[in-house]
Amino acid sequence: MRELLFKNVTIIGVGLIGASCALALKGRGLCGTVHGYGRKEANLKQAKELGIIDEYSLEITKACEDADLVILSTPVGLFRNIVLEMRDVLKNDTLVTDVGSVKGPLVNELEELMPEGVHYIGSHPIAGSDRSGILTARADLFDGVRCIITPTSRSEESSVRQITTLWESCGGKVEIMDPILHDEIYAAVSHLPHLIAYALVNTVDDINAEYLNYAGSGFKDTTRIALSSPELWRDISLLNGNNLIALIERFGNNLNVIASLIRNAEAAGLEHEFSKARTLREKC
Repeated sequence: MRELLFKNVTIIGVGLIGASCALALKGRGLCGTVHGYGRKEANLKQAKELGIIDEYSLEITKACEDADLVILSTPVGLFRNIVLEMRDVLKNDTLVTDVGSVKGPLVNELEELMPEGVHYIGSHPIAGSDRSGILTARADLFDGVRCIITPTSRSEESSVRQITTLWESCGGKVEIMDPILHDEIYAAVSHLPHLIAYALVNTVDDINAEYLNYAGSGFKDTTRIALSSPELWRDISLLNGNNLIALIERFGNNLNVIASLIRNAEAAGLEHEFSKARTLREKC
């Protein structure tokens, strides 16, 4: 029988990722009990009935008071207030991590808010879906996926090892990364594409929303991620705003290049731009 990594785990935010964390931990025998916390009792009650969590609480202090591991799985904009609410009840040596897709300065801020003896290590499993909710949760969601861990110069090596073991035991492929670099990378390959998808759908709506009824697979594939949670992506956009503003401007420049080529009927130039993108995309 596999040795328990953590006796008591608390999941803050039992949605797709939080519930999948619970299922992965429980399904692999990595923890004892999983305690859920969230704003909607109906969701927590359903999660318990489905065996995703063992118990739940609508009081964050009650949910966290006996935790050995706390996983923050809410929109990233809530992290700071959540930590402020729970930190006074956390036990010595409790480990706190998260599954948010923004790190950067937020990692240092959360680290500073931890009481003495409590350790925070940022995490970002590159897994998910445009759909949310516990009914889409899977125990194998993290199998084979990259999981970024973003320690700082103040992080204890033992805590980094624990979080590494956590994600590897859940099936992930762990990579250690500087939190600032993390935000630069994921602004380009994740956050910007979501903003473009939202903007593209709204652009069609500006012309005529009825046109969306004629959308084929290309449009639907391109804009699938516009189905993602507006609350989640609001917070990501604001917390990684500087990187995104620079990228939006760069993206606009690339669109202007294409517009100029079309305006001037430069077929060779257009083909070059498209071929360049195709070749790069084939490497993904």
